[in-house]
Amino acid sequence: MLKLPPLSLYIHIPWCIEKCPYCDFNSHKLRTEIPEQEYLRALLEDLNNDLIYAQGRPLETIFIGGGTPSLLSAAGIGWLLTEIEKKIPFKDNIEITLEANPGAIENQKIADFKKAGITRFSFGVQSFQQDKLTKLGRIHGVEEAKTAARQAHHVGMKTFNLDLMHGLPQQSLNDALSDLQTAIDLNPTHLSWYQLTIEPNTQYFSHPPKLPEDELLWDIQEKGQKLLAENGYLQYEISAYSKVGFECLHNLNYWRFGDYIGIGCGAHGKVTLPLQNKILRSSKIKHPKGYLDPTRSYVDEVATVEKDDLAFEYMINRLRLFEDIPFTEFVDFTGLLVSSIDRQIQKAVAKKLLITKNNSWQVTPLGHRYLNELLTLFMN
Repeated sequence: MLKLPPLSLYIHIPWCIEKCPYCDFNSHKLRTEIPEQEYLRALLEDLNNDLIYAQGRPLETIFIGGGTPSLLSAAGIGWLLTEIEKKIPFKDNIEITLEANPGAIENQKIADFKKAGITRFSFGVQSFQQDKLTKLGRIHGVEEAKTAARQAHHVGMKTFNLDLMHGLPQQSLNDALSDLQTAIDLNPTHLSWYQLTIEPNTQYFSHPPKLPEDELLWDIQEKGQKLLAENGYLQYEISAYSKVGFECLHNLNYWRFGDYIGIGCGAHGKVTLPLQNKILRSSKIKHPKGYLDPTRSYVDEVATVEKDDLAFEYMINRLRLFEDIPFTEFVDFTGLLVSSIDRQIQKAVAKKLLITKNNSWQVTPLGHRYLNELLTLFMN
């Protein structure tokens, strides 16, 4: 029988002031006022329909993502969190993250969000160079990004993340390292630092910019990781770095194949049903107009993860982490035997992408460098 993993909640806020040319997330340019009260009440009704999936577990983390969640009022977010806790108890010291655009959140609002129950911010900075921000279509300026980080310290936030990209159009090694150093100087507890990729259904896909060559990208990656390590930021996931004890608990639950209920436009969920011995993946209606239509269901699709896909579904998340992968976790959360993936494991070990310990697996540095090749070994 499958074992119930920890439970998280993801809340999607779909509106942005502008749609960035690289963004393939479910976000929609704001053309009128946000129907805040209507949307918040819809989120609660959406959650009501999914309460069966909680199965007696408290919420360990909540992540409010987007879009640009900081466009909502702090009062609205506070009301939503209060109502959610009435339906699913919060674990002590629950982590509640709010994504925020430095161009859509002023100083007082940062303090107000903290009072409303937000325990962690994730600021979408992307770069500290104005020409790069302009090319990326960001609405904030360099000083707004710095001010947001400083204000988070000022109001006493114990933890916050700065989101940075590298491999930007016309970015040099010095540009990339300068961005990182500026972020480090602002002393966040967590940094997400990842390479810009061109995704389908984006403006950049239709009109691709000139990006740095592979040799420069590797140079940026290696020297950037060295700089982060020298300043106390430990890499615990492919694109996530934190000071000791400040990993993002919500994302860790994703990557450890934990459960999460997803509410809001286009939100995805993954839940375990031990009595039925199956795992469900779900997605909600993507467009705000459809989501707020009272004649329609909030659910767009629900599908069972087939047994033949379970190993890959587990590994596509778990292999991103730098920690060991316990055999017991694989068995508990997939219902599969360790022996069911012996062939794939042996191939990975032979390619030096993975090593086997007494009771766990560990991805090698080569495995993290060639993660896609490692993942393909677990595909059917």
